[in-house]
Amino acid sequence: MTEAAKKFDLVFKNVKIVRPKYNDLQAMDIGVKDGKVIAVEPSLGADHAAEVVDGAGKLAFPGLVDPHMHCGIYGPLDEDARSESLAAAQGGVTSSLNYMRTGGYYMQRGGPYADVYPDVLAKSANNFWVDYAYHLAPLDRTHIGEIDMLIEKFGVTSFKIFMFYGGYGLHGASNSQREFLMIDENERYDIAHFEFVMRGIQRAMLRRPELKDSISLGLHCELADILRAYTQMVEGGAKITDLDTYLTGETHDPECVDCAPLSGLRAYSAARPPHSEGLAITIASYLAHETNCLNINLLHLTSRKAVEAALTMAKAFPHVNFRREVTIGHLCLDYDAKVGGLAKVNPPIRSRADVEYLWEALLDGKLDWVCSDHACCKFEMKLGKGDSDNIFVAKSGFGGTEFLLPALITEGRKRGLSWNKMAELTSWTAARRFGLHGKGDIAPGFDADIVLVDPNKSFVAGNDVSESSQGYSVFEGMEMSAAITHTFLRGRLIYGPDGAVGSPSGQYLHRPYSG
Repeated sequence: MTEAAKKFDLVFKNVKIVRPKYNDLQAMDIGVKDGKVIAVEPSLGADHAAEVVDGAGKLAFPGLVDPHMHCGIYGPLDEDARSESLAAAQGGVTSSLNYMRTGGYYMQRGGPYADVYPDVLAKSANNFWVDYAYHLAPLDRTHIGEIDMLIEKFGVTSFKIFMFYGGYGLHGASNSQREFLMIDENERYDIAHFEFVMRGIQRAMLRRPELKDSISLGLHCELADILRAYTQMVEGGAKITDLDTYLTGETHDPECVDCAPLSGLRAYSAARPPHSEGLAITIASYLAHETNCLNINLLHLTSRKAVEAALTMAKAFPHVNFRREVTIGHLCLDYDAKVGGLAKVNPPIRSRADVEYLWEALLDGKLDWVCSDHACCKFEMKLGKGDSDNIFVAKSGFGGTEFLLPALITEGRKRGLSWNKMAELTSWTAARRFGLHGKGDIAPGFDADIVLVDPNKSFVAGNDVSESSQGYSVFEGMEMSAAITHTFLRGRLIYGPDGAVGSPSGQYLHRPYSG
């Protein structure tokens, strides 16, 4: 039989398949043809395959769908796409969904997406190692009017609101947000604008009912008014006891050792307090109810207060189809982490008590997916020059997609998180939400995005073992209990034990995508 006539291009043997929505591992072979899984059976004949991969008993995960990444925020998009998507491939990610907007950072330009987005796609082409798509943020009325066009022409079915942008900066307090967003002086990025974005998305869902399950809106839930007031207090030298007094009226011993001025990640968390998340979630959820904008993603929840607010809103508005997201950084780091200001991110890293509550919520099925919120911010620009200890002049965001699955396995297994649930949290749920119908599982008809994981191979995470161009890692020194050894995108090995294989072959995912 000629190679071309063989039934399979590739057969995986000796693997244990980790399928979402299942309760156990499956010792099966996987048959691949033309980039698709076409058979999952106990024994597929090796003589019918052009190539056989011996999994050596490893776990076969569906390729990760990382639904929250940022490419091009702190560097040229084409360069960032190439290096950071390689880090994604290293981490088993095969589908990268990236947040993009106009304004400062990113493309450094305003104007309609009809003009800007083709440039985004041109700079992305042939630079992504993994398949990719974008979420877009409507910043003005013109963008709201483009929602239908973006869905129909470009297959962009997910959008975003940054609730704090109207009156607070990307890294700290700011009085020049209109200039930062590059919107007209007659525009306001405020709660009324958020309502009109929701109405625009709801209108699109009514016009394209066949796509309604793939169209959604994500919200970064923090309120500028709260952030601005608390930042002023913290930057003004407020102490922990001062904040307690401000909130509760309690008095404290001035000699208390816990009353030192706030600094570092603790200061940043205090300046952007958890109740700001909870209040923003409440407002956003009521607006979703008011506008009948039914597919709402509450992004990167960081605290007990945020999650409890989200669950309360789900009960109050059961007709709204909420999804609740958590990042691997917020599951692994607390505000006493040794990496300090390198872990500055929005919303902030929180207390250890909040970290453990996030794990409880995850294990209870109250959070829907785990993402990286990967935003490469290189070391030389991360901390303030000449004032590296000032958390308020450090840049916000950090990378980590390359350690998403190993960290989830490491921290999750010791808490009782099952393998199958991990596949659901890192592949299945996000793929379904964002219209990637051909992604998220290992089954006939799905893209052959397959990741081999050695559950017995430990390693120490850090910059030295990362493909990211960032130059540091917030996971530095963390011992991972499992390692990704091979990443296959549509049946082609793109990352193996010796690193990258071939050249970038990621495809743009015009959604909804069935493959």
